Amino acid sequence: MENISEHISWNEGKASQTAVRMGIDNTPDAETVARMKLTANNCFEPIRKHYGKPIIVSSFYRCWEVNGNVKGSSSTSQHPQGEAIDFISENMAELFEWIRRNIEFDQLIWEYGDDKSPAWIHISYSERHPNKQEVLKVKLVDKKMVWSHI
Repeated sequence: MENISEHISWNEGKASQTAVRMGIDNTPDAETVARMKLTANNCFEPIRKHYGKPIIVSSFYRCWEVNGNVKGSSSTSQHPQGEAIDFISENMAELFEWIRRNIEFDQLIWEYGDDKSPAWIHISYSERHPNKQEVLKVKLVDKKMVWSHI
C-alpha cells in the first residue's frame, strides 16, 4: 500500500496497539483513506515541514471498535473518520502555538500533560463541513476529563 502522505506510512496511519492486543481489524476503507490523505496533507505535512524534524504519529485512524476501547468519544471522534491525528514531538507547546496561528484545522487539542506542555497534540481536518478552528485543552481532574476552550 502507498503512503498516506510524504511522512506518514500506511502502517503508521492504521497502527493501533489496542487493535493488535484485541484482535481487531483496524484497516480503513477507501473513502476513509482519502480523508486520511487530506488530513495528513493539509495538517501534518505543513507542521512537519515547518518543524523540520521527525514527528511521531501516536494515533491516526481508529475504527469505531478500537476507538471505543481507547475511551474515544464514540459519537463525535474524528479518528474513525480518518480526520484526526495525535502526535508527539519535542517543543510541543511552541509547536502547538505555531499550529494555532498557521494551519487550517477543525480542532486543535492540547491533550493532558501540564500547563507547560501537552502530553500529545490532537489535530483534525474535515472537508465534510467547514473547519471550526476550535482550540481546546483536556485534562484529568479527579479522574474525569475536563474540557476547556483556550
